[in-house]
Amino acid sequence: MSSMQIEPLDDYNLGLIANVHPEDWRNPAPKERYHLVVIGAGTAGLVTAAGAAGLGARVALVERGLMGGDCLNFGCVPSKTLIRSGRICAEIRNAAKFGIIGSANVTADFGSVMERVRSVRSGISKHDSARRFADLGVDVFFGNARFDGAGTVDVDGLKLKFRKAVIATGARAAVPNIPGLSEAGFLTNETVFNLTELPSRLLVIGGGPIGCELAQAFGRLGSEATIVEMLPSILDREDSEAVEYVLRALTRDGIKIEVASTVKSVSKRGNTKCVVIESAGGLKEIEVDEILLSVGRAPNVEGLGLDAVGVEYDLQRGVIVNERLQTTNALIYAAGDVAMSEKFTHAADAAARIVIQNTLFLGRKRLSELTIPRCTYTDPEIAQVGLSEAEARARGQEIDIYRIEMKDVDRAVMDGEDEGFVKILTRKGSDRIVGATIVARSAGDLISEITLAIEGKIGLGAIARVIHPYPTQAEAMRRAGDAYNRTRLTPFIRKLFGRWLAWSG
Repeated sequence: MSSMQIEPLDDYNLGLIANVHPEDWRNPAPKERYHLVVIGAGTAGLVTAAGAAGLGARVALVERGLMGGDCLNFGCVPSKTLIRSGRICAEIRNAAKFGIIGSANVTADFGSVMERVRSVRSGISKHDSARRFADLGVDVFFGNARFDGAGTVDVDGLKLKFRKAVIATGARAAVPNIPGLSEAGFLTNETVFNLTELPSRLLVIGGGPIGCELAQAFGRLGSEATIVEMLPSILDREDSEAVEYVLRALTRDGIKIEVASTVKSVSKRGNTKCVVIESAGGLKEIEVDEILLSVGRAPNVEGLGLDAVGVEYDLQRGVIVNERLQTTNALIYAAGDVAMSEKFTHAADAAARIVIQNTLFLGRKRLSELTIPRCTYTDPEIAQVGLSEAEARARGQEIDIYRIEMKDVDRAVMDGEDEGFVKILTRKGSDRIVGATIVARSAGDLISEITLAIEGKIGLGAIARVIHPYPTQAEAMRRAGDAYNRTRLTPFIRKLFGRWLAWSG
């Protein structure tokens, strides 16, 4: 599907398109030479273009589809809006434990839910609009960009000369080679938000973050959702204890989970899609109304003329870059999903800032210097920064672990959100934080305190000295700091302190 196929064409989607790919847009006359030509107007491209233009650079920004990239159009914005509606449904159904009676049979008006998704997306789209970036001093071009020689990008016949160029073309949903899948039809993150009717039965292929988030959201909104994952566990990158909490939550929400399972074929009988799954127990068939693919991302490297300018790339890994995000052509850089393993909006934003410094100021900023957290927006959420416990063990790094259960945090108990934990890892015998995992309703918000501590080399003992408002769930961080401080009170120090108390009367 082309990224221009946004449906339905209601006022919200027409407003979106008017902002991020206006039909009446006229490409400007190219300047003699640009300091930067940026290909791709997703997060990495937008941040690079805006930042460079703000510093006075001549910048051209090229986009063939919708400005805003995946995050605005097919990712963060619509998915988290949908997740919020699903969360409200779950809260209402569980309201009896708060003394609210008669709410167990709530149902979602899926059409209205999706209308709100489109409304929110349209409203936010003005931040990524062509006119806003033109007002910032960026020359915005819509069309297909291709390197056609040293120092030149061709955009549908227009020649853009550059001193440096940045590839920020992002990635798209990977499509597995499953017999019958294309004929039966499927959804990806680019089409799922076009739905206006709730699928009664939804099969999600892939148990990664996107698959788990959307399966839970659709399940809470009324679908019979099933996740099929070929690995032994969903969310295989995450802390195993954290995954157990999410598994219980998904199961409680009625999500069926088939791990160590492979989709062998898909066929169609009438409006029903028949999916054959193979696992250790053999073959079985599942009948569903829609199939959602969530099996990873494929970098957008085709059609860019990369071979002509000596930019090395791989169809799975994307554009090959060094630590400074420089490609094998010294004049061309790359950032975001097209070049990075951490395919997050905030990682693309941070990488763009590196690109600005390294292209315009002969900077030496390195990607490995970044402390990049991640979050899976299931309910509860899983947030991670730095090393996980398994990663630390695998590296042979000796660590101390400070764990606070959310059921021991007063505000979490008051909120009825006491499932989860905060696990902070420090170097053995030190308060220097090397990583953390948080499982909580708002883990994505809580993780930033630990990310700041790692980046600023702030120890766990210092966090204990920070006054956290009571009652808040963030108190879990202070309690972890208190747990570290208690380890410093060794029997010897306790004995000395006792003698001091006795002497001082």
